[in-house]
Amino acid sequence: MSAQIEQIADVEESLLTYFGFNALRPGQDTVIAAVMAGRDALAIMPTGGGKSLCYQLPALCRTGLTLVVSPLIALMKDQVDALQARGIAAAAIHSGLGSDEYRQVMDDFTRGQLKILYVAPERFGQEGFMRTLQMQQIALMAIDEAHCLSQWGHDFRPDYLRLGRAREALGNPQTIALTATATAQVRDDVLASLQLNDPEVIIHGFSRENLDFGIVACESRRAKFERLATLIQLWRKGIIYCSTRKNVMAVFEAVQGHGATVVAYHAGMTDDEREFSQDAFISGRADVVVATNAFGMGIDRADVRFVAHFEVPGSVEAYYQEAGRAGRDGQKSVCELLFNHADLRTQEFFFEGSNPPVTLLRSLYNFLRTQRDPETNCVEMTVDAMADHMGKEANSMSLGTALSVLIHSKAIARYDIPGRLLKGTRVLEPSRNYQMLDIDEDKLEEKARRDHLKIESITRYAYSTLCRHQWILDYFGEEGASSCGHCDICSKRAPEDAQLIEGDDQKTVLKALSGVARASRRMADGSWEGIYGKGKIMDMLRGSKREGMHSGLTGLSTYGLLSNLKKTQIQALFSAMSEVGFLASNGGEMPLVTLTAKGFAVMMGREPLVMSARWKSSAAPAAPDRNRVNSGNRGKDVALAAIASMRMDKELYERLRELRADIADYNNIPVYRVLQTETMRRMAEEKPTCMAAAGEMKGVGPYVRENYLRSFVDLITDYVGK
Repeated sequence: MSAQIEQIADVEESLLTYFGFNALRPGQDTVIAAVMAGRDALAIMPTGGGKSLCYQLPALCRTGLTLVVSPLIALMKDQVDALQARGIAAAAIHSGLGSDEYRQVMDDFTRGQLKILYVAPERFGQEGFMRTLQMQQIALMAIDEAHCLSQWGHDFRPDYLRLGRAREALGNPQTIALTATATAQVRDDVLASLQLNDPEVIIHGFSRENLDFGIVACESRRAKFERLATLIQLWRKGIIYCSTRKNVMAVFEAVQGHGATVVAYHAGMTDDEREFSQDAFISGRADVVVATNAFGMGIDRADVRFVAHFEVPGSVEAYYQEAGRAGRDGQKSVCELLFNHADLRTQEFFFEGSNPPVTLLRSLYNFLRTQRDPETNCVEMTVDAMADHMGKEANSMSLGTALSVLIHSKAIARYDIPGRLLKGTRVLEPSRNYQMLDIDEDKLEEKARRDHLKIESITRYAYSTLCRHQWILDYFGEEGASSCGHCDICSKRAPEDAQLIEGDDQKTVLKALSGVARASRRMADGSWEGIYGKGKIMDMLRGSKREGMHSGLTGLSTYGLLSNLKKTQIQALFSAMSEVGFLASNGGEMPLVTLTAKGFAVMMGREPLVMSARWKSSAAPAAPDRNRVNSGNRGKDVALAAIASMRMDKELYERLRELRADIADYNNIPVYRVLQTETMRRMAEEKPTCMAAAGEMKGVGPYVRENYLRSFVDLITDYVGK
């Protein structure tokens, strides 16, 4: 007991002496207590929750070195600078060090003069470095951004996979893994990879009550620029995230002159340029930074009032981590995603680039074998040149990923060519054909499946009508999440919207709840466990006969119980039931839906049925008589436009919009000169599959018929035949 009291005293004294705090935050205290007790731990804490203190503070209260694995040089630099400013002996080893700096750090390390050493994960693949590590006493190993260990994570990095073996080679020192965003699958991957000893898993508060989340639908880039200008004028201090370097610079130029100092940050800038932008933003000399997702890890600026995403990010995890950099001081801040469905093409492009097909791996390896110098087994060619030689199946991004796969399978090695800004490629054993390589194609396919599910999840978030805050917490599996009351969804919900549902409408809702119950599993403790996703349960209730319906659903007594409802009605009904807490999901990339205790009580008649009745009016009205359309009455025109938008095939409409945008970009003309929006909406409704029918539509003139119409008709024909 006395030893425990002494430890607590040491922690409190060091906290005040080195960091100037009188007390730990909730969550930090639990994690640090576990570390000080000698336990391995996995800590999941939100961005801004103070994860770094969870290993820095224990490092000061015990003998030996704390070894910190960190993925970014900028992150390591910030942490080390802050620690050294507090008088703590800390250093970092990374590729940005000069030879003299590296020797000095290694000298301090081997002489035992460091308390904390930051290391990039790729260092653990160097035998000399590992031998040096094995000669030192490592009291604690801290793995920051631990989601990088998992292929389910939003920032998977193969170099992190060495850490489990490296930890074993170092004698399995006490280890703490930390991350801000981890679903159940990610947590399982991290624990399995590191093989921690009876770890304590600490999940503390994903909820950020001071953040207002919102989706802003934007029909054009100009609309996005205008919204960003408004955000800057309202909130002044913020981060604007873009998916590409090109968009970073376009946004950077567009948002100038709105009363704030703006800087840009992306990987294509020089080290000095990036350092200038980062330092300017952290110090407050710059109000706004426009950046790719390379910016932000470990950035410690508390007064960020807004975080805006110019496009859809690649995953919910990435979005929540980046958005969470707003409002670290606890003050009200906003997080907005400027959404246009067409932007998903960028994420699909990234998906294809990071998941090259097996055929490309095979072609690339065979290409390198045939192009190599027979004496050196080397190919001196840029990735772009390889792509040009290999034709349409390859682009630079997918080839870069394919090269990484071949490197990790020990089929090739990449090396710097002296005197040239070019890397060469060496085929290690040219006698081996592709079939002899150690490539796990099943794992590559699984990674591709997971990556695509991440895109689907962030798309569901963008289209959800559930409270944004509640949706995110459900996704991460945090139980008991309730509506926040201030996101874009909640703020539009009038208090009087909910009402007592009676009569036939009550029977309809109770049938829906009964269907969810039948498609779920009742546990011994009385709780419910989901088995199926929401879409499958809705199809079951409607009596869908589509191919692929699970026999376990078609055989239920509730199959077809709501066949009288249109698809739009049942979708709105499920949204309304979710809003009032009748339904819950297990979170993650493939959420399973079931009843909550409240939903079960309502189904059993133990609580009154109080919810929104909006779902009753969600079915599209019957189409009006076309002979009455052209009456010249403006009110009727507006009503008919609204009806058409409800009747049209929205997926086809989005594809037509994408095609129009591509044609306009290629010809460098405005989109309206290709096809008018109203004409495109009518196409998505009527789906003409021949040139004659499409050519007679209003808005299709001779020039459009001759130059562009065939592309639209072909797209519709392919779509209808899918």
